[in-house]
Amino acid sequence: MSRLTKILIGVVGGLVVLAIGLFAAYKVFIESDPEPKAKIEETEVTEGGELDGTYTAFAGPAETPSFVGYRVQEVLVGGAIEQTATGRTADVTGTFTITGNRVEEVSVTANLQTLKSDKDMRDNAIKDRGLESDTFPEATFVLAEPIELPEQPAAGETVQVTAVGDFTLHGVTNRVEIPIDGRWDGELIQAVGTLHIVFSDYAIEAPTSPAVASIRDEGEMEFQIFFQKA
Repeated sequence: MSRLTKILIGVVGGLVVLAIGLFAAYKVFIESDPEPKAKIEETEVTEGGELDGTYTAFAGPAETPSFVGYRVQEVLVGGAIEQTATGRTADVTGTFTITGNRVEEVSVTANLQTLKSDKDMRDNAIKDRGLESDTFPEATFVLAEPIELPEQPAAGETVQVTAVGDFTLHGVTNRVEIPIDGRWDGELIQAVGTLHIVFSDYAIEAPTSPAVASIRDEGEMEFQIFFQKA
């Protein structure tokens, strides 16, 4: 075997080892494993309950806990790979009142300082960049006008409504309309929804990192929140 051949084999072998190392680093440190999109869970129906009353947010069933979170698209360095990143917090408070077919006095707050994704690097970055959760620790929604249901829903029925209200994020408040799926199982009320967000509307500059070249200037706020009678 000639000296040149040995050198070429050594170079190729080194490149293979480097490629394997880069792939392993990508899998461990960069590649994201996004959460599934929020959806109504078919919880067990309890008959004979009274729907009217005031409800407060709580942790939810163990297998389907309450959460508020984000869903964004990351473009990795080089631009060849784009991936979905998600982060969620279960630290959610909220209340609302139902009387007949009328929903009002809705107020929900999420603690953004406890947002958790599958990457610590991402979680640490948004504390002082992007969402800047250390400076703006909360996101809130306050209903601006009552929600009128066609009729009072039956236990186990899923209804679609639109909530019009004031959404505050990153210290900026905008009037928004959020499509919501709601379900009462005779005991608990479940609310699931998604709000499309343009970051520049909230003075948010998408953060970057050595691995992430950019984040699209838009994303989704999504939630699945369980409420119980106060």
